[in-house]
Amino acid sequence: MNDAMSLSERADALERKMMRELDEAIYVKSRLFMLADGDLRIPNSAALMAQNPGKKFVMGDDPRLPKMPERPTLVDFFKYRFGPANHLLQSARHAVRAGMDEKVVLACLLHDIGVIGFIRADHGYWGAQLVEPYVDEEVSWAIRAHQALRFYPDESVGYSYPESYVKNFGADYKPDPYIEEDYKRARNHKYYMTARMITVHDIYSFDPNVTVELEEFTDVLGRNFKQPKEGLGFDDSPVAHMWRTLIRPTKYL
Repeated sequence: MNDAMSLSERADALERKMMRELDEAIYVKSRLFMLADGDLRIPNSAALMAQNPGKKFVMGDDPRLPKMPERPTLVDFFKYRFGPANHLLQSARHAVRAGMDEKVVLACLLHDIGVIGFIRADHGYWGAQLVEPYVDEEVSWAIRAHQALRFYPDESVGYSYPESYVKNFGADYKPDPYIEEDYKRARNHKYYMTARMITVHDIYSFDPNVTVELEEFTDVLGRNFKQPKEGLGFDDSPVAHMWRTLIRPTKYL
């Protein structure tokens, strides 16, 4: 983190740090992750070509990655591309144990999907777009809105401004104007409480002593995630190309 970053960017960076510390594992980064890290190289750049004389870049299966099924499901992405997702799994279990309905559980399970697989900045907005074609409107809206709501307390449900934010950013924080506007709109939205529940179950889900298996949520996913018959990434969804980015990253031969 640095002084040039906005509060929202610093909060995203802090959450990524906490998730990395929770997982303590190395996994393959997506192309967008590399860009977020400041790695601006492109697969056919002159530098990489010079390092690999006589080789060419193609699209296809990368032998360094586990092979994905021909018609991958969301579960396959969790298993073979997202790496550890302990934080998301803990969030979903926390929601289950609090008696939340399945839409809230699914929203908690997917709320940081942008962070673990695709891109880091504005993760709520990106994550909502990625799942929007496959989930109920309430779920995608909640994922999008949780990014703004996390900066604002709601004592009616016991949600205070996170102590980690106060510690890292100071008590006199001020969210970016677009976050402020989104919060105001969300506050009176019919799905407000679904998004608010993400923030509630989010902050308690960084326990290094708790391990949760994805299989706990197989039924929830089956009932609430519209898996395309062609496989995730191969349907006619406007975000299918994003999913394909993780299936077959560019490599050189």
